Amino acid sequence: MLVNSRFYGLYLKNMTKKLDLTGLQSIADQYDLFYIDLWGVIHNGIKLHEKAITVLKELSKKNKSYVLLTNAPRPNETVKNFLEKMGMDKDLRDHVFTSGEAALSYLKKNFLSKKFYHIGPPRDFDLFNLFEKNKSENIKESEYLLCTGLFDDFDKDLTYYKDLFANHLNKKMICTNPDLIVDRGNTRELCAGSVAMVFEKMGGQVVYFGKPYPEVYNQSINNNNKKILAIGDNLNTDIRGANLLNYDCLLISNGIHKDEIDNRGIEKVTKEYEVIVNFIQSDLKW
Repeated sequence: MLVNSRFYGLYLKNMTKKLDLTGLQSIADQYDLFYIDLWGVIHNGIKLHEKAITVLKELSKKNKSYVLLTNAPRPNETVKNFLEKMGMDKDLRDHVFTSGEAALSYLKKNFLSKKFYHIGPPRDFDLFNLFEKNKSENIKESEYLLCTGLFDDFDKDLTYYKDLFANHLNKKMICTNPDLIVDRGNTRELCAGSVAMVFEKMGGQVVYFGKPYPEVYNQSINNNNKKILAIGDNLNTDIRGANLLNYDCLLISNGIHKDEIDNRGIEKVTKEYEVIVNFIQSDLKW
């Protein structure tokens, strides 16, 4: 998305407001609905962020609607089970909606009987249990490509995928996680979006499910006539999605862009990514 000069001029007048001292509570009453990212905001892939959990509880006390909207290539229930193991209460994890769930609805309607080739780790297999019989072990025999991530044996080598796709650019790819990268604890990992980008740059067609694309927001909850705040740590997905849909947004700066923001400042970084950030907070806290 290109931010036009008029839009960016309005942004420069207001600048990004910091909430580290005042907390989310200082603006929460302005909004009816909150889209809150999971990975990088509520947890780091290993443990929950307790201050972020407090935010969810405080929003619940105020009877505010929120969705834990995540670019996870898994069904909702799988992610809820993952959060349960981390120790998240049931009433909080019931708010989860995943990009995998949105993709599943589309696949059921349009590709249920077609053969697919799965690109991703075996742990993502639960996404297509309903049409397991259509899974092809050979990419040559498939009618479309279903990308949920990277193969375990090639989780750092994007060149492998370039070779894999060379003769299959006529097939449509369904990507269930537009994220390029994620941080698991202190380790940075590639995501399905990086593989889809390789395919797209080679000339292939990709259908994405997840942030920043509108369908995942609209499927997750009735958002009509709501004043909305989107919270996340990813400028390409969480923040760009908010910009595209004209939602206000809060960037968590200790997420995947931490080094960029520390080195160059939020104004320069947002201009480079061509996004607008209304609020910024180091970590999500009330």
